Amino acid sequence: MTPVQTLISRWKNDPGGTYRTWFLWEERLKNFRSIRRGLQQVVQEIERDTFGNQYRGSSLETVVHSIAEQRQMFKGADHALLWKPKLRIPDIYENRENQLAFGRFLDTCVCCHTEAELIAAVHQLDAQSIKGLGPAVANLMYFLHPTHTPPFNTAIVKGYNALMGTKVKLGRWDEYLAMRSGIVRFNQEHRALLSNDLGALAGLLFDIGSGRYAPPPTDDPSAIQAWEADLARAREEARAQTEARESDRTHTEVQGWLRDLGRALGFAVWVAANDRSREYAGGKLSDGCIDSLPASVAGMPGADAVRLIDVLWLEPEGARVVAAFEVEHSTSIYSGIVRMLDLALGAPDQAVQGLYLVAPDAREKEVRDQLSRPAFQQVARLHVRYLPYGELERHREVIARFGTGLKAIESLARRLG
Repeated sequence: MTPVQTLISRWKNDPGGTYRTWFLWEERLKNFRSIRRGLQQVVQEIERDTFGNQYRGSSLETVVHSIAEQRQMFKGADHALLWKPKLRIPDIYENRENQLAFGRFLDTCVCCHTEAELIAAVHQLDAQSIKGLGPAVANLMYFLHPTHTPPFNTAIVKGYNALMGTKVKLGRWDEYLAMRSGIVRFNQEHRALLSNDLGALAGLLFDIGSGRYAPPPTDDPSAIQAWEADLARAREEARAQTEARESDRTHTEVQGWLRDLGRALGFAVWVAANDRSREYAGGKLSDGCIDSLPASVAGMPGADAVRLIDVLWLEPEGARVVAAFEVEHSTSIYSGIVRMLDLALGAPDQAVQGLYLVAPDAREKEVRDQLSRPAFQQVARLHVRYLPYGELERHREVIARFGTGLKAIESLARRLG
């Protein structure tokens, strides 16, 4: 047996080690169910704005208390979530926006099933930069997904650094994700001695970090190189997700401008079926919009594609589409053009007055180049127009106050073809 295998075997047979006192403890398994139910209640209370503004007496305290009772392994697990008024951390009790972000994170963790979804949820929470809310939250994630996310505390980090020769720091999500990658890799290498549940390896790391066991000597530089690669990858994933979220935010923001402008001008408004639940201006993007398209549109060929057009303005009674808007923030404009063609050609009786590609000012040449392709000759005959972000942003409030119909929008939009 290797020194690591010898250590694991000795640890598993130790009556006082965490493997026998915690990992094999029957109450540990019972807590998985109760903690999941408790977190679902936390999410519901946050959504209903009944969660309150303090930790003591909250549903979150009940959940975290059940974790902190998990023997020595989780002693002090509640400290990170205790409300510290002088420091105003963690800032999820009196900051409603942060509280909602925390609720969305928990809801995603409760409902999702894959490793990728969990990592994406972590990046999204980290991007919120909630003061005082760090990787200690991984203890909640562990009781939802024990095969994907290891628990986290000071002793576990110390044990991991001692065993792997790494320099993982406390308090940073990217460091936690790098450590998680290393833990998953180590667990796979020694799966026959450990468990699919990452809690087993976390228990070993806890016992090493708390001084019960000394790690076997290692002079393998590949361990720290692997950790550095994991850390770099975690940071790159965070950067990429931040860029994707910013792009998505801008797309949703422009949809919101068009929604509000259409309603101000007296139109009934439809928002793309796959975007209706997006958050916007403290509510949902679909707030104040119609719930279904008129039968003349819903029954036409290509109706499934038309439902995905970013924003439609309809006559006040919702009987006919007056204008269609496709917001093309950074992706190819091809799919947006096709959806508008389905609308315009699938129901000639609709006689849609305005078809608009809404895109950043810098994309005008790209939009024109795309529409000059032979495949889109039909588009030129339909008089699709280009509406720049800048023009829309500068004039939308004035149009909302004094405009009528599509006249002002037509004056801002630029002819294509």
